[in-house]
Amino acid sequence: MRAPSWFNVTSLALGFAFLYLPMLILIVYSFNDGRLVTVWAGFSTRWYAELFQNEAFLDAAWVTLRVAFLSSTLATVLGVMAALALVRGGRFLGRTLFSGMIYAPLVMPEVITGLSLLLLFIAIGMDRGIGTIVLAHTTFSMCYVSVVVSARLASFDRSLEEAALDLGASPAQTFRLVTLPIIAPAVISGWLLAFTLSLDDLVIASFTAGPAATTLPMKIFSSVRLGVTPEINALSTILIAVVATGVITASLVSKQAIARKARDERLAAG
Repeated sequence: MRAPSWFNVTSLALGFAFLYLPMLILIVYSFNDGRLVTVWAGFSTRWYAELFQNEAFLDAAWVTLRVAFLSSTLATVLGVMAALALVRGGRFLGRTLFSGMIYAPLVMPEVITGLSLLLLFIAIGMDRGIGTIVLAHTTFSMCYVSVVVSARLASFDRSLEEAALDLGASPAQTFRLVTLPIIAPAVISGWLLAFTLSLDDLVIASFTAGPAATTLPMKIFSSVRLGVTPEINALSTILIAVVATGVITASLVSKQAIARKARDERLAAG
């Protein structure tokens, strides 16, 4: 294999710097002792302490976590069902329309999605709040779960299910004991992806949230409009740490599942 050229190395370095250098600067200045976010005044954790005493941010964070957990769980259940219908359902009436409805939210502008959901909730007389945000986030995040799980199901060895059925297992038992453990890494990845998308969403939540339900991105956006404060830097650093931890955990779980599957296949073959 040839060594990478200087052009490739430079391009890669500039790309990573463009993506991660602003995050690194934000993390560094979250420990700034001064109130000005662009002037270093010494190392301090005072803004983290003040952040955890800010009731508005804490309430918004609690709303965001509840919404993200509920919507990602619902999206995972519905996304797995949709993936099973697409991959295992064969050619049924309305398959093309169903497939289009699954993939459309992936490319639909968030403004359009948020506005259409707002009009729907108004038309059916549903009060906006945490429930409407959960439904809105479930609507678009289930599509991502469906895509991830469909890719795993497409390469699934159906003979394993057939063997379980031949041994007397019911279809429900086969799915619970054979299919689900094998596709678990994809399901977990889909859940984490939906959870992250819900944490990050601002546009759709702005349309579907009510006065009593303010998510953390909405609170951050309204605060930044008045000027960036060190508390925002501290909050952003915590969010980066949470997302990074989730990604690393998902990667480790996926690697362990793949290693366990390879070990079981070697034992079965030997």
